[in-house]
Amino acid sequence: MTKRIGPSLKDFTRRDFLASSALTAALFIAALLLFPASHETEGKGPQVTAQVPTR
Repeated sequence: MTKRIGPSLKDFTRRDFLASSALTAALFIAALLLFPASHETEGKGPQVTAQVPTR
């Protein structure tokens, strides 16, 4: 006989779905705040430019 680990999908209620959706949204918002996608939102730090040697 096999023993199940954790809840099954039958036990997954509407409240569980809403809670997991809210936690997932909070995780994505935190990731966007910590790692901005566009360069305009990044902090102003020292900029490094490559120097090409002239021939």
